[in-house]
Order: sequence, then C-alpha cells, then structure tokens
Amino acid sequence: MPYDLIIKNGKIVDGSGLPGFHGDVAVSGGRIVEIGKVNGEARQMLNADGLVVAPGIIDNHTHYDAQVTWDPLCTYSCYHGITTVVMGNCSLAMAPAHREDREMLAGVLSHVEAIPLEAIQAGVNWSWETIPEYLNALDQRLGINVASLIGHSAVRRYVMGEASQERHATDDEVAAMKAIVREGLEAGAVGVSFERNLRHFDWNGRLAPTNLASEAEIFAVAGVPDEMGRGVIQFGGDRNLSTQVAKNSRRPVFYGNITQQAVAPDRWRKQLAEAENMMRQGHRAYQFVMPRPGDLRYTLKTAQHFDAMASWKPVMLLPLEQRKEAFRDPETRAKLHVEAVETPPDRTRPGDFTRRWDLQFVFRPALPKNQRLTGKSVAEIAREQNKDLLDAFLDLALEENLETEFERREVNSDEAAMTALLTSPYTVIGQSDGGAHVVFRTDYSYSTYLLSHWVREKEIMSLEDAIRKLTFVPASLFGFFNRELVRPGMAADLMVFDPATISPLEPGDQRASIDGKGQTHRRLSRQGGAQQQPRAAVAASRVIIFESWRS
Repeated sequence: MPYDLIIKNGKIVDGSGLPGFHGDVAVSGGRIVEIGKVNGEARQMLNADGLVVAPGIIDNHTHYDAQVTWDPLCTYSCYHGITTVVMGNCSLAMAPAHREDREMLAGVLSHVEAIPLEAIQAGVNWSWETIPEYLNALDQRLGINVASLIGHSAVRRYVMGEASQERHATDDEVAAMKAIVREGLEAGAVGVSFERNLRHFDWNGRLAPTNLASEAEIFAVAGVPDEMGRGVIQFGGDRNLSTQVAKNSRRPVFYGNITQQAVAPDRWRKQLAEAENMMRQGHRAYQFVMPRPGDLRYTLKTAQHFDAMASWKPVMLLPLEQRKEAFRDPETRAKLHVEAVETPPDRTRPGDFTRRWDLQFVFRPALPKNQRLTGKSVAEIAREQNKDLLDAFLDLALEENLETEFERREVNSDEAAMTALLTSPYTVIGQSDGGAHVVFRTDYSYSTYLLSHWVREKEIMSLEDAIRKLTFVPASLFGFFNRELVRPGMAADLMVFDPATISPLEPGDQRASIDGKGQTHRRLSRQGGAQQQPRAAVAASRVIIFESWRS
C-alpha cells in the first residue's frame, strides 16, 4: 500500500535539539510512519533536497478565536511554519455565549485586541452557545490545529450577564463558573485564561469582566485545572497576582512576558532573574519572549497605547469626527499635553507610553505632499517646524484625517539583551498575538524572524536548538505529547524550508476578505526565500495545507 506522503532527501531537524541528519520522512494516516531511507510509492512526493524538514511550529499565544471560524488556516501564521495555534488568551473568547452576550464579547475582543469590529460581525456565524459546541464547530473545517483556552471574561459574562462588568461574583456564581470550565476542559479545551489589565475594556469603556473578579474568584476558577489534573493557566497583566497564581498551582502557568524596553532598559534583567528563581523553586511558571523588535504601527484612529492616560481614554473612545474636534480644541489639547509630554512614564507599568517622541516615527504619510516626512521622528519634525512635540504630532494626524501611520521603536531593540533572553533556559519563545492588532503588527512572523535573524545571521543559537524552542518546548508545556517531534508514531505536523533564505518579507498592507462578506485592512508579512519550485511547505497531519514559492 502506498504512503500518503514521502518527503525525500531533506535534512531532518527533529525537534529534540539533537543534531540534524539527512533522510526521508514517510506519512500515512496523518502520522509519521518511517524515517531514514524510505523506499516505496506515495500519493504525494515532496523533494526536500537542500531543505530542512522539521516539526510544525506552535504559536503559543494568539487571538484567532473569531477569525478561525471563517479562516481555518489562521492566516497569516500559516505562512511562517505554524501548524498549531493556542487561542483564548487574556480571558477573551467567543464561547460560552448567550445570544444577548455576543455583541459584548465581540466588542471587547475587538477593542482589546485591535481587531476590526466589522470583521467579527461579518465573519462569525455564532452557531454555538457552549464551549463544547464552539469546539465542535471548529472541527467541521479543514485547517491548522487549534488549541483553545477557556476565557474567564466569557465565562463570567455567561454566568453573570451585565453584572459581570459591575461587581464581584457570589459563591454560587463562582461555582457555576467552575462547572463551565470543567465542562470545557472535558470537551478538549487546553486550559483557562485570565487578565488583570485596566486598559482592557469594550467599546463602551466598560472593563472586561475578568477585571471585576476578586482574587478569591480567580484562585477558585484557576484551581479547576489542578482539580482535574489537566490544562494550563494563562494570566496576563498584574504581575503580583499572576505570580501568586503561578506559585499556587501545580499546573503550567504562563504568567507574563519579558521585554527590553526603552522606558526601563534594565527591567528585563530583574524579570529574567525572577523567572529563573520561580523555576529553581520548583514552580511550573513560564514567561514569553518575542524575538522580533517592537515595530508597533498605529494611527490615531486605532492607537491603544494612549488609553492608560485619563485624559486620552475618553477622547480615543469618541467617534472619529468628534475625536478630531477634540484634538483641535486648545483646552483638550492642553490636557493631553500634560499626560503625553510633561508627565514622566510610569516605569512600574510595562507598556506605559514612554513619552519618547524621538522614538515615534512617521512610517507612512497619507498625503503625497508629506512623503518627505517618512522615517522622521516626531521630535525631528517638531524641531524642523518649530512646534511643540504634541502639536507637531496632532497637526500632522489631523491634516491627514487621522490616517498617518506612525511607528513605535521602543521594544526589543537591544541585541545583547535579546541574546540573553532568547538563549535563556528560563524563557519560552512566543506570544505573537496572531489574529490581533492586525493593523499594527506582524508578530506572527516571529518564527521566521528567529530562524533568519537570530540563527542564520547572528548565530546566537543552533538551528536545532531554535527548532526545539519553537516546537518541542511549547508542546511539552501545553501537554501536546503526540506531536512536535519528527519520530515514527507522531502526528505529521511538519514544515519544510530553506535555511539559507528563510525570512519574513517586509510588512505591507493587505486587504483581506472576510468569508466573502466584506474586507478589512491588515498588515501582511509573508515568508520569503522561495525559488521557482515550492521551497516552503506546512503540513498539518493529513495534507499539505500550504506551499509557498516565488515566481
């Protein structure tokens, strides 16, 4: 009987960290069945001469919860070797959902994760109510693998309704939440997620439900994976509380991320020491590191990083025409100036706006006459125009109908710091936020950036170690024990690529279709380095779901 697929003549980097070797890989029934010199016929042959054959990558922190319902490939993560995405992070999810809760769940996901609300409204068919029904709906379409966390905000809203954004829960309500989490884990969810972040609110300015929970509620709901002996916990935001949760649980807990930041350039050292200390104490506590430099792009139509400032938040929630009027108003502008220019940043709050206007650049002006400003910082423009910093910033944005695209260059830009973080055994590489911030970021390309910039160009780690960190490590932490090694019997989640040329292409705009119902702008970064023949492929167990080439 012929194999389903044979990948011939590749360099097999199997995910274990052991040195790579040359050979063939045979696949049948969605599983790897033979490695080495494979003889025989196959329904599909892939010549991997000069290419690497490796496990597919696990994108361990995404927000594809809505998008996956109309785009089961989870573009554009699939272009970068991703065969599994973990979603439902930061307490946000699309289930469970009463009919009357749908608008709120879509709104908070849209606002917090900068996903166009019209995309969610047009693309999601809401054919489910419970978590098991949602997971079953995802099973109906062929795509990459999806692992779903149970979002605390969604569960809280399902149990408490409007009150979930107003008060603490009663004991009976907490018990009901625990029952829903238990049901979700039994149905195949991989854990539960929480967030404590006062910048996470819906389009009406109301905090995401998880922010209203007492510590007792959080510990009770987070205790369900321990009680069942399965599942992980993801907790973002409040580092003190998330650290307590990590210390209290015997399950793997992902409790934050470590970044090198301009606002606090040495904070990463303290956070890395904390991560090491937690593991040395025996806690299963993990923090993410993103290999890509922060290239957050924004307009004043969509920016989120001003939301933590009291005078900015209500302005950024205004409809666009009223927002422009507020930006023009001298009295309002004076209040905005106090917070965005005169007030020092809060160095205790990761993500707080740095007030470093020399690190805010014009990436893409909207008007032809302003193209000369491309690549200049706001500070430089203010000097040239003899204006105040905020005046130069707002005047340009208003002149271009708030469509000027700015870029923040404040995060993960120090090479020595990033080398220490990426090579540390106490960090986990990831947290792309794939599916979110679709206008701002292309961090879903973190895998190809790691393999090109840090492995091939900077040589801070071997290819074998990089593949292990992208595949076997997250699989082990999430409990995916039947994949992420190129070994007989394992699921055939594979990627094939050219190590000499792999890289993310320069990000650009893409107008993406939403299930034939509409379009929305996204930033697109494809995987580069392919030739005339297919030079990159992703397989998720049963079929090759994506092949890439350049003509």
